[in-house]
Amino acid sequence: MSAIVEIFTDGACKGNPGPGGWGALLRMGERERELYGYEAETTNNRMELMAAIEALKVLKRPCTVHLTTDSVYVRDGITKWVAGWQRNGWKTAAKKPVKNADLWQALIGAADRHDVDWRWVKGHAGHTENERADQLANRAIEEARALAAAG
Repeated sequence: MSAIVEIFTDGACKGNPGPGGWGALLRMGERERELYGYEAETTNNRMELMAAIEALKVLKRPCTVHLTTDSVYVRDGITKWVAGWQRNGWKTAAKKPVKNADLWQALIGAADRHDVDWRWVKGHAGHTENERADQLANRAIEEARALAAAG
């Protein structure tokens, strides 16, 4: 039986596009780990995807993962849309290139060796772990701003 890991992710962007951050809280039993990162010019959707990618990438062995996001884009993209995009050569039903295809492909790769249950929770609604992931995403932006200001 593989370990069960809970992952809670969020992305943030100051301007869309603009400076962005992602955050993830990983939990296995009583152990927790926080991750976060920053990009200078990005979008909210890219940060939502990065949070899930980076959280899955740190898992050292195949796991059963309960991944909770407040992004319908991430949850529906990975559970409903990617199979069609792959079949269509990374084109939408309207024959346009899929936005963020590089990150969708990275997410598929990061999730591939795990058994992932993709869950959605309403953002900014008091869900404790989602709020922590949001704080981590915003911390990434604030720390980058502070470093730039210290210059």
